[in-house]
Amino acid sequence: MTSAPQQGYVHISVRNAQRRAERVRAYREADQNRLKAVPSETPAENGVAAPVHMETEARGFVLYVGMDEQAALAAGTSLTRLANELRHYVETLVPGADSYAAVAIAPANVAGEDLDVVRQVTADPTIQQAISPELASAPTPVSTRQPGVLIDLARREVLLDGEPLNLTYKEFELLNYLVENGGRTVNREELLETLWDDTEEVPNERTIDVHIRRLRAKLGRLSGTVRTVRGQGYRFYEHPEVVVWAAPEYSI
Repeated sequence: MTSAPQQGYVHISVRNAQRRAERVRAYREADQNRLKAVPSETPAENGVAAPVHMETEARGFVLYVGMDEQAALAAGTSLTRLANELRHYVETLVPGADSYAAVAIAPANVAGEDLDVVRQVTADPTIQQAISPELASAPTPVSTRQPGVLIDLARREVLLDGEPLNLTYKEFELLNYLVENGGRTVNREELLETLWDDTEEVPNERTIDVHIRRLRAKLGRLSGTVRTVRGQGYRFYEHPEVVVWAAPEYSI
């Protein structure tokens, strides 16, 4: 049985909807105020203050993308990864540019085109129609700058707090193999036999220790996910801040 809300309290979804509505109203009022003349301190010849328009400048832009998670997965990616790739692309085009991205969350099977839903959920101030009642209580958009480590096995990439790690080929191979065998400890002999072929100079166990140490250093505060099991080898440990992504047909 659900208890009645205490006096003065509202459900978080209602509060979020109210805040979005207030932001839309504030944006529209600001636009209207910018169009109004601002009285000048210097009176005109007829004694009436001369109108002066407020100066404005462009400070950035907003890009809305309509696409559901299934469409992104079918293309071999995800909404979070696409958003972060767009952010990084902008930052490569204009060094020093700052960016922010969030994924819009809406009730399942809500009516409307994806783009319209995204604009309503994120309280686009330029949208003309009123926010749908179904979307008024939609969850707050989720930031793509999620803390932690993201290991993308399919794309062979590793992100730490949203930023890519510059892993060498062997460092990623070691991490990948440990992730695939996350339920057990992998000894050094197995790593040597699996990750080094006959065309390469076979390293000794000390070389693997060096690779593991460098990998752990790059994982920073979450280096404990790759641990040394004394006298046995190495093991990958799950962590709430470590997420592993793989292609749909990829199983670990």
